[in-house]
Amino acid sequence: MNGPLKQPTWRKPAGMLAILLIILVWAVLIVSASEFIGQLHILLQSVIYLIAGVIWIAPMRPLMIWMETGSFRAPPTT
Repeated sequence: MNGPLKQPTWRKPAGMLAILLIILVWAVLIVSASEFIGQLHILLQSVIYLIAGVIWIAPMRPLMIWMETGSFRAPPTT
């Protein structure tokens, strides 16, 4: 037997829009700095773009936890 159906919350669509907004803002910041970054040595450029390509993920975990639970912190494990 299936359990009771959960009502959908507004947090998931809001979280999806927040994720898209974070990605858009981050991309605009990196593109606006690309003229300066382009003048640097190619190895330094690679490191900067590697870090910039990974760092935007940092706010995603708390945001996804919020989308599921309504709290930015993970529930305690027992």
